[in-house]
Amino acid sequence: MICTEYPPMAGGIGRYTENLTKNIQKLGFDVYVVCNEKGDGHFSGISPLNPKNSFILLKIVNDLKPDIIHVQFDVGLYGLRFDQKHPKKVETYIDRFYNECKIPIITTFHSGKKFYRSYVTLESLLKKEGRIGLAGAPVRILFRLWRYSLNYLGLNDIYRDKLSKSHSGIVFSHFMSKTLGGRCQVIYHGAEPAIDNFNSNKAEARKKLDIQDIKDGERIALAVGFTTDGKGWDLLQKLNLPKGWKLVINSSKSYFNNENITINWTESSSNIIDLKRGYLGEEDLSMLFYASDAVILPYKAASGSGVMFDALAHGLPFIATDLEFFKEFAAQGLGLVVKRNSSDFSKALGILADNYDEYSKAIDKFKEKISWSNIAKKHSDLYNYIMKSSSIKEHE
Repeated sequence: MICTEYPPMAGGIGRYTENLTKNIQKLGFDVYVVCNEKGDGHFSGISPLNPKNSFILLKIVNDLKPDIIHVQFDVGLYGLRFDQKHPKKVETYIDRFYNECKIPIITTFHSGKKFYRSYVTLESLLKKEGRIGLAGAPVRILFRLWRYSLNYLGLNDIYRDKLSKSHSGIVFSHFMSKTLGGRCQVIYHGAEPAIDNFNSNKAEARKKLDIQDIKDGERIALAVGFTTDGKGWDLLQKLNLPKGWKLVINSSKSYFNNENITINWTESSSNIIDLKRGYLGEEDLSMLFYASDAVILPYKAASGSGVMFDALAHGLPFIATDLEFFKEFAAQGLGLVVKRNSSDFSKALGILADNYDEYSKAIDKFKEKISWSNIAKKHSDLYNYIMKSSSIKEHE
């Protein structure tokens, strides 16, 4: 199992990998984890900053001789190298590993191909002045547009390349599979509560987390996770919350995230409560979901969301931007999707409250699909199929 981040490092993909590893081990597999030296894996040394990732992985594989390799892939986890002379040429520090490894590889894609409008943004084009002053601004914008457009094509080629060199790809939705050419197995992101018996006692969960200023009967819309530009939390400051709703925020930063984004919630509405708890462990995170009534996801772009799956596992419906990933699950009655503006998100909270029981029933039926035992079984079936297929080919 390969994942650069792994607990106790803060990171959603690392947390997912640990849960998957534990549940696959319960099925009788010997699982060895390769991660960064800050993680508690069996082997270490890989990093987004290490150009020798491939050499490290190839040596481990040569020494360990595993039956199968499972890579948890996100385009930023293993290092990116942009060629300044050839902007479309984008490489990762595990390309050589994929090219030379003889053991069957399964790749789980934690994000899908980038979409042009989310990658080539106005903000990225209108940067500070260059050496030729304001007069050169149009030239700089055109040059950046050309370079970023080619970088965009190169980044998307990475996903195509990794899938072509994998015996199988895994994604978390049919939409994600479609963006990768429909050649991936859809296995949902596993999620389940770390604690039991709090679903019917929100008051107790709120008390344990010291969430104050919540009256009896008031509902909590929760925004939780890592602070990145793509999460779109800037919109939350503009929400006009319906009567009976409070917004609770808890933000953190993943280990490898270098984005410098800060939002001053103290200057926002009195209906916004910033917990300032940082990265939460499994039990505290579970308690926070139990204390809440819905999760709010005003993403600017998304091809997946672990927070959404975590919320559903705790019985919470979601309100999200009308992106294709979220539409797939809203169509199952698990939440609402709206245009990304404060007015529509505010109205959606009222709609959700009026139809809460209907969403709860749909979520109760869905939760079993994302239990870790079910997710591990699907992985086990795939592992066994690929190992059997590879063994047959070796003997042909």
